[in-house]
Amino acid sequence: KSGFLAWAQAQEGRFELVGRRVVMMVGGSKAHALVASRLTRALWACLDLDRWVVLGSDLAVDVGPESLRYADAIVDVVGGGNELTATAPALIAEVLSPSSATLDLGDKAAEYLRLASLQAYLVLAQDEPKAWVWVRGPHGFAAGPDVMNGPDAVLRVPALGITVKLADIYGQG
Repeated sequence: KSGFLAWAQAQEGRFELVGRRVVMMVGGSKAHALVASRLTRALWACLDLDRWVVLGSDLAVDVGPESLRYADAIVDVVGGGNELTATAPALIAEVLSPSSATLDLGDKAAEYLRLASLQAYLVLAQDEPKAWVWVRGPHGFAAGPDVMNGPDAVLRVPALGITVKLADIYGQG
């Protein structure tokens, strides 16, 4: 994986490593970027910054022996410096694109939910206030996500002490 990371850093485009295959990532829309940016801002505002840091899509998440993914937002433990992968991601979020819905709600969800450090996985629509949310409970993650709709819906991740309104993510607050 370190070879892939070094190679990827030197490339013009963006790539993920999926089962030892290099997969090119495509850019997102302005709506996609706005949702990701607003989510990042909302997370910074409600997290304990002595414990957590919010990172964007520049840092890889090690999801298995032959795979590295790049999420739209990651909450990781404070510390480190020059690492190219998240240390212990506690929250991972993806913003849906028309081409990524099956992947973000399927393969990526399965990979991320296996991470021992993960407390929540969020998938956000880019065109309406809607989120698919997995939050780790006392017995792990539920088989499927809770679906939240509308600006009044609230994301809660007790393990991180956060509460975020969808209105804050979608600019409707």
